[in-house]
Amino acid sequence: MSAPEASSTSKGGSRAQPRAGVGRPPSAFRIGDPLGAHAFVAIAVCVFVLLFALWWAATGTGWVKPIFLPHPGAVLSKMVELALDGTLLSDAGVSLYRMAVGFALASAMAIPIGIMIGCFKTWEAAIEPFVDFVRYMPVVAFVPLTILWAGTGDIQKFVIIWIGTFFQQVLLIMDNVKRVPWDFIDVGRTLEMKPRRILMSIVVPAALPGIWDSMRISLGWAWTWLVLAELVAATSGLGYRINTAQRFFQTDTIIGYILVLGVLGLVTDQGMKALAHRLFPYERARR
Repeated sequence: MSAPEASSTSKGGSRAQPRAGVGRPPSAFRIGDPLGAHAFVAIAVCVFVLLFALWWAATGTGWVKPIFLPHPGAVLSKMVELALDGTLLSDAGVSLYRMAVGFALASAMAIPIGIMIGCFKTWEAAIEPFVDFVRYMPVVAFVPLTILWAGTGDIQKFVIIWIGTFFQQVLLIMDNVKRVPWDFIDVGRTLEMKPRRILMSIVVPAALPGIWDSMRISLGWAWTWLVLAELVAATSGLGYRINTAQRFFQTDTIIGYILVLGVLGLVTDQGMKALAHRLFPYERARR
């Protein structure tokens, strides 16, 4: 047996498996194998193209009636019309503003509270049971209450987004903090660092990549609760326009606005993903 072969054989006589993607071409069915950026984008685009082609075929052949699912050309034409008269951009701008403010308020409050709960048992005992209690209450049930409390303006939308994301974020961030290895904290104690410095210099930086991922997940919830609030009580926004179009069976507008919501959600999600690669390059290298 040659030296390379011997080195690749374990003590028990079995040959050690090479790491994913090392010394062999990547496979779609091998866990952990890497995928280049160009291949990733190509696969993602092909999926969207395939779905669009199925939509085009189903509506173009008359298999699905336009009242249920309009033709892509009709949807595109309607969106161009609404974009040219400013309606689409106005609705998207209003919804984006409401989502951003509500999500920022929820995150600004959830991050410090989640960190404190994850670090200190006293905070956990005082806050976690209450957060668990509230997060199981349906957000939909708060919509009529928030209308009574704040009317139908932007504040009501902020409150709905806050209720729908804050309590979930607190628990996700708490879990991120608890996942910081105790070895890191022990190093700080060995260096006789004060608890506050251990928290700010060790725990928070180590938990930040996970906290960012949790925010990215809850961003999708923020979009969902925003549309819910606009569907029920609003005079502008994407949800309001969908609700208005429903009354007149304008399925082309409904489908078009749903697609706009999907595009906005995809852009914001991928934007946060790209920022994560820049803000936490050490995390990507570790993975």
